[in-house]
Amino acid sequence: MFRIFRRRPQADRGFRDAQRAGQALLQPHAEMPWPHAPGSVAAQDTTEAAVVPGFLPPDFRAPSRQDVAGFMMRWDQPLIVDGEVRECPECGAYRNWVVFCMRDDSVWLRCRAGHETRELGLDAAWYNRHSGPADRWHPTLEDGLRHLGH
Repeated sequence: MFRIFRRRPQADRGFRDAQRAGQALLQPHAEMPWPHAPGSVAAQDTTEAAVVPGFLPPDFRAPSRQDVAGFMMRWDQPLIVDGEVRECPECGAYRNWVVFCMRDDSVWLRCRAGHETRELGLDAAWYNRHSGPADRWHPTLEDGLRHLGH
């Protein structure tokens, strides 16, 4: 029963010898210069003259987080933060939210009636965990709300 806890010195020695042999084989490759390394002379000459193939032109690239005012998603079920169901302070609605994550990482809620309130109990990390990938880019807030059905 306790044989699994006993080590065989020969097997350990053989394993260490195999590791040393593998490291000796890989050592010359670790000292080789890379042809396209950022600091190499060959890489500097080719990057100035040629455009990287396979990289999207600027018109086809998705905007980065700094290029947009924020992200939005639908939240149809009741929103529970710190054990409490969040309600709209003006109309009392507790479901069918649009959740906004702004560029400054603040989270805002908008009810069906159009009332907006900042939610201090949520942050950008919560939004990123609960939102899916962005499926559309909207030039205006109204266009995004129309897409989400508000």
